[in-house]
Parts: sequence; structure tokens; C-alpha cells
Amino acid sequence: MRNVNFSDQQALEQERNEVLQQLEDWLEMPMLILAFGWLALFIIELTWGLNPLLDVVSTTIWIVFILDFAIKFILAPRKLSYLKSNWLTAFSLLLPALRTFRIVRIVRSLSSLRAVRGLRLLRVMTRANRGMRALAASVKRRGFAYVVSLTTIVTLVGAAGMYAFESDIPDGSGLNNYGTALWWTAMLMTTMGSEYWPKTPEGRVLCLILAMYAFAVFGYVTATLATFFIGRDADDDEAELVGAKSIAELHTEIAALRADIQALLHQHIEPKQDGKN
Repeated sequence: MRNVNFSDQQALEQERNEVLQQLEDWLEMPMLILAFGWLALFIIELTWGLNPLLDVVSTTIWIVFILDFAIKFILAPRKLSYLKSNWLTAFSLLLPALRTFRIVRIVRSLSSLRAVRGLRLLRVMTRANRGMRALAASVKRRGFAYVVSLTTIVTLVGAAGMYAFESDIPDGSGLNNYGTALWWTAMLMTTMGSEYWPKTPEGRVLCLILAMYAFAVFGYVTATLATFFIGRDADDDEAELVGAKSIAELHTEIAALRADIQALLHQHIEPKQDGKN
């Protein structure tokens, strides 16, 4: 009886997994478009603010994401494991509720502006993670194009976050517009940096995260470019670097030389054998 129940449970879990996979495949492209749209609205919110229409659009997309997550959570055969693997997504969907239900105003009324800025930093990180997960789901093979697209998302969202944190510096020496923040973030992504360094704690934390990402990606990009140029030299007979084509020709010549040596040895051994006979 237990074996029957166990087999039935396994069949049910497999069926629910198949339904969940089919649902994810069907919603992949719509969710990808909505994720990038939500990310763009978040950048606009941090830099220029949302008008009533865009605010309604952002809230509608957020509700769609909540429904999508709830349906997938219900279909998941192992809900605890699904929640553990998607906890950051759930957290990113929870944060907008703090603004929707005016909890941020309550925090402000308690004279906790630092908590509000920390909440904004969390929103920057979770929204960037949402865009990265959407991109990862759409790209089957994560190659150089994936890294470039991912870096573009991180740069755009990171610039919006830096502008939100560093635009209200009292002495006016901060990042006064989004264009300046975008240029500064792009310089950080190339590991070149600039003369400006963040002055707010939230800006410094975000700068550290961006710098760590740039340091990790820079090595990958450098290796990819080096492989590309080495591959071009490999097909060029006049290149200074010995390429794969030259090595293949060398192997062919060595094989021909071995065949000639074996033929000479064979001819040299046969007369000796005839003389002995």
C-alpha cells in the first residue's frame, strides 16, 4: 500500500513539474518583456519620478508578477524547495508593497530617513536581480552576448541608484543628473574609475557591489577578446603567433617525414635480407 502511494505521489509530482515547465515556457517571452519594462519604469522612478499613468502601469506589472509567482508556487510539487530557490524574487515582489501601502511614509514620520534610503538600496538590488533572472531565462547559452546584455542592465540600474543616492549632496558636488551618473557607472564598469567617489553610505555600498561585478566581468571579457584575436591569428599565415593552421600543416609534414623514413628503412633492410639468402 505504501509503495502504491509512493508511486502515485511520484507520478503526481512529475505531472505537476511538467505543467510548471509548460507554464514557464509559455510565459517566458511575456514575462521577459514585462520584466524589462518594469526595470525601465524603475529607472525612470529613481531619476525623474513617475507620473500617475506610469505609476499605474508599474503597479499593474507588479500585480502580474505576483500572480505569476503565486500560480507557479501553487503548481510547484515541493513548495519549500521552490521558495528557497526563488526567495530573492519573492523579496523583490514584497518591497513595492511598502510603497503601495504607504509604509515608507510611516518610516519617514519616525524620522528614519536612513531606513528609507536603505530600503531604496534594497529595491535597486532586487530590481536588478529581476532583470538578470529574466535575461538568464531568455538566453539558452550564456556567452559573450549574455554578459554584454547583463552588464548593460547592471550599468543602467546602477547609474539610476547612484543618481538617487548621490544627487542630494549638500555642497552640490554629487552626481547632479542621470547622464553624469551613467557616465560614472560606465567608467566603473570598465575598471577605469573617475575622480568622483560616493559620499553617502548607500552610494558607497552600491559602488562596492558594482566594482565587484566589474572586476569579475572584466576578466571574462578580456579572456574572450584575447581568444577572439588569437583565433584570427590562427587563420593568418603571416601572423607572428603560430596558429592552429600552421600547427596542422606541421603535423602533416611530420607524418609525411615519418612515412619517408619508414620507406627508406624498409628498402635498406630488404637488400640485406636478399644478400643473406
